[in-house]
Amino acid sequence: MLNSNDRIVKHKLGLLNLAEELGNVSRACKVMGVSRDTFYRYKEAAEDGGVDALLDKNRRVPNLKNRVDDATEQTVVCYAVDYPAHGQVRVGNELRKQGVFISPSGVRSVWLRHGLANFKGRLKALEAKVAEAQVQALERKKLDDEVSGEIETHHPGYLGSQDIFYVGTMKGVGRIYQQTYVDTYSKVAHAKLYSTKTPITAADLLNDKVLPFMEDNDLPVLRILTDRGTEYCGRPETHDYQLYLAVNQIDHTKTKVKSPQTNGIYERFHRTILDEFYRITFRKKLYETIQQLQEDLDDWINYYNTERTHQGKMCNGRTPMQTLLDDKQKWLEKALSQT
Repeated sequence: MLNSNDRIVKHKLGLLNLAEELGNVSRACKVMGVSRDTFYRYKEAAEDGGVDALLDKNRRVPNLKNRVDDATEQTVVCYAVDYPAHGQVRVGNELRKQGVFISPSGVRSVWLRHGLANFKGRLKALEAKVAEAQVQALERKKLDDEVSGEIETHHPGYLGSQDIFYVGTMKGVGRIYQQTYVDTYSKVAHAKLYSTKTPITAADLLNDKVLPFMEDNDLPVLRILTDRGTEYCGRPETHDYQLYLAVNQIDHTKTKVKSPQTNGIYERFHRTILDEFYRITFRKKLYETIQQLQEDLDDWINYYNTERTHQGKMCNGRTPMQTLLDDKQKWLEKALSQT
């Protein structure tokens, strides 16, 4: 059985089809008992919105003057979510204590507009609010951890942190840059000096020091975190660093835009190497070449990795190298479980 809308649409479509078959609008309107104005209104609606546009719609326009102001409406919604068991009369009484005046029927009207008309709907809104608050809290916690350097890392080799550090200007050589790599789990570090900062020097550190070291210790490098500098980011098919990562099947993660502090691991390492190595060695010795400085840097890095205890979360007073060797078993157990 056709409902009223179906019959109305059939009548309107019949008028349009009849006019097309007869090729005469006036005759079709006379047969169907409608005016030419009505015909053209139906035709325009069908052309603009299809068959759905021919449905009868409730033309009643809500009287916005009868609605409460936005501030009161939001107060009612918030109260309904916070106290879902309260009825509309009690809501009106409680809000009056806060200086918000709205009748019980006004409360119900607000509820109806926001799907809060029954207790179940208000409970559902409360659950959604709590769930959203929990998600926001977790996101804030994650951001705070990242800012503090507490990033996700599960075993040596799981995530490396790489960055470039400006050492200074050497007479006869020019600017000196240090490419730095720190294993975020064990805090084992590698560093190499260059006179330029380019994608090829970023890849060279990995190729010359990092990957050989990890291979000697039977550990992979699964992922590397860098900032968004041009040394590390570019078109994968033409960028030397990106190509090197792809060839060695290393995933690349970038720090958040305008948030370099998310790579806090190497930031702390750079502060340590600046205070404990560069500021001391430049006052004790005059360097003429990068190679001379690199030799002393290698000695200090070896001391940092194998002798200097680290108070980081994973090291807990062990040296970075001890941490790497002791916890390497975690990676092996995980790899075996996956196979």
